[in-house]
Amino acid sequence: MSANPTIEWTDGDLTHSARWRSEAGSPPPRSVVVADDTLTADTAYRLASEGTALLWHGDFQNARQLLQAIARRVDRPPKKKKAAPATPIDAFNQHRQAQSQRARTLNALLIPIEPDYGIALRRAPDMRAACEQAYGPADDQPSVASLRELQGLVGAYEWRKKGVEIPALGERIHPHYGVFSPVRGEYLDLIAEAPLPATTLAFDIGTGTGVIAALLAKRGVERIVATDQDPRALACARDNIDRLGYAKRVSIVEADLFPEGRAPLIVCNPPWLPARPSSPLEHAIYDPESRMLKGFLAGLAAHLTPNGEGWLILSDLAEHIGLREHDTLTNAFSHAGLKVLDKRSIRPRHPKASDADDPLHAVRSREMTSLWRLGVAASDGPAS
Repeated sequence: MSANPTIEWTDGDLTHSARWRSEAGSPPPRSVVVADDTLTADTAYRLASEGTALLWHGDFQNARQLLQAIARRVDRPPKKKKAAPATPIDAFNQHRQAQSQRARTLNALLIPIEPDYGIALRRAPDMRAACEQAYGPADDQPSVASLRELQGLVGAYEWRKKGVEIPALGERIHPHYGVFSPVRGEYLDLIAEAPLPATTLAFDIGTGTGVIAALLAKRGVERIVATDQDPRALACARDNIDRLGYAKRVSIVEADLFPEGRAPLIVCNPPWLPARPSSPLEHAIYDPESRMLKGFLAGLAAHLTPNGEGWLILSDLAEHIGLREHDTLTNAFSHAGLKVLDKRSIRPRHPKASDADDPLHAVRSREMTSLWRLGVAASDGPAS
């Protein structure tokens, strides 16, 4: 998709166009009809299911209600019950397929946006601040986005203002739009409790919000170099580190994995599932072909000081699903010239772990999150 794609539609005898906005990276819809308050929920659901987008020209609050009505129809149990998936990976693939189809249908309800990010619909709220945080400064072009995306922008805007309480840190982290929020606190508890090999220097690989770098600083590490290659993550990490008063001890560096030099402690919390993300926002969850995981392990020995430790934080959900063999990880350690010094594990506490109605409940109920303390194997250690 081009950097500035456009969406076109016909209203009467006139053809209109505007900039298409999709943070999920979806292409502009090919079929667009103008819709208003006279459109019924059943018709809207049918059109959306068939791939026709609905450009809303009616009351904004009615659009919100219509989206809820479409969602109820999407989530309605099928009349004929489907056979249970044969394997966990079948359940995973079916779940992702269903979620993708659900997103496509719900994203069909579109809202026109003014050049200043205002919305010229009756009873429309002021979303300009939320749009500016996600899209950047207004560029004086009218645009169109899905109502569902706009609701996500507003939700992220409020989360950024409110922040996420991190018990292990004793502070709040404020995630920016498009940066994965550290809502799974169990892995942070592992980092907070593992014995530090040194307090002089640490690398935080793929810092995201900067929460791990902040936690290491709180634990007394004198200097931390935190890396990421996503501009939003870099800005988010700098904001949080400055807010928490650690700017003199934490450096935020743009890098693909490792910064220059070596450190006695290198921490990495890569995406946990080796699968292809369906949108840019899913890169924090899905690591295609385990690229980040493999890159971290392959380069770890060369970036550790003698007797240094690499901390890998990873869930075993991929093994339970069948996306990764159970011995793949330990074989990868050996191949990279690494040895396991210790392994600390904890059960997740997020709501899905105990939700019996979740399609992946059978595998989530067995999930464990682990902190692997890795050292350089004696025979393959780097020269000092």
